[in-house]
Order: sequence, then C-alpha cells, then structure tokens
Amino acid sequence: MAARTRPTLLLLVRHGLTPTTGVELYGRRSGVHLSEAGAKQAQRVAERIAATGRRPAAVYASPLERAQETAAPIAKAVGRTLATHDGLNELDMGRWTGRKLAQLRKLAAWSTVQRYPSGFRFPDGESFRQMQTRICNAAADLAARHRGHTVVAVSHADPIRALVADAMGTHLDLFQRIVVSPCSVTAILYTNDGPVVLATNSTDDLSALAPA
Repeated sequence: MAARTRPTLLLLVRHGLTPTTGVELYGRRSGVHLSEAGAKQAQRVAERIAATGRRPAAVYASPLERAQETAAPIAKAVGRTLATHDGLNELDMGRWTGRKLAQLRKLAAWSTVQRYPSGFRFPDGESFRQMQTRICNAAADLAARHRGHTVVAVSHADPIRALVADAMGTHLDLFQRIVVSPCSVTAILYTNDGPVVLATNSTDDLSALAPA
C-alpha cells in the first residue's frame, strides 16, 4: 500500500484589476500593469492570506506583470521570496490578444468560446483543453514540491476556472459558469484521494479554511 502523505493546500489568487479589465482581451500581452485599484486589492489579499496564520511554504506567480505585481505584496507579507511558474500563465489567445471584447463578441466564434470551449483553439494560440492540462500539471507540480504545506499561486481567471472545473469533475464546457473575481482566492486541498475544493472566488475571511 502506498504511503499516505499530508494534504497540500493551494491558494489560487487571480491578479488584481488593470486599467482595461473587462474591456480588452489582453491575454499574454506584456506591459499590462495593475491599476491603482488593483494595487490596493493586491495589498488587501496579502493581508488576508497573512491573517490566516498559515505561513505558505512558497509564493508563485505567472510570469506576466499583473500577476507578479499582485504576488509581490503577498510574498512580502508572508516572508517568502516570489518565484515564477510558467504553468500559471494566462491562456495564449494568439491573434485575439489585445482585441476589444466589444469587437470579439460580434464574431461567430465567440459563441463557441462561451458554449463549447473544449472545441475551440485561439488562432495561433492555445486551445482551452491545452490550457486546462497546463494548469492542472502546474498545480500537481506545486503540490508535489511542497507536500503537506500551503502554497500561494497567482494566476488568471480562465486557468483558475479550468482548474476548479477539473478538481470538481465538471466538464470544461461548463467552466465559464465559475466566477473568479480580481484578487479573489480559490482554495483547493490536494489529498491522497484527490482534490477537495474548499472555497472559490473568496473575497472575505480565509481563516476558517478546512475540509468539513
């Protein structure tokens, strides 16, 4: 019988607001920074995580600026050095990168993105399935690196939604129904028997995080 190990708690944080959140599909475009409101959100989520009394073993972030800027105050608040993990990166939206959402909603393909994402691949970019596989592999990697500890991972809305869907056994075509707000916290416990979703889209007190 395989030895049982202590579970690993993964706290997934979506980056804070940027000047074009909800207006532009910026994807992996460089040079997108937090807005003043986003920087305040990052500071608040750092305080919330520090207040749990669980000192994370590590803090990781997507390589994009907005994720790095969200993760920096968290790392400082818990006394850890910020590390970058490419698996936490935003969905590669290819030729859709940087386009206005108002324009994209007029495309016939937009309906596919919303209703059949498992069958869609961005032109010259990733498919949603590829993105889900990547974020799931990243989560498994972090859980294996830090068995029995708490880990913070700052990522983006779609990867976090896709990871939650996988953890809950929900089809990828339904993942758009999961809400992941800027600087919200999603908590997944990785156990010997599989993942347990403790919280999604949390913007409040985190001190009570525990399996029932």
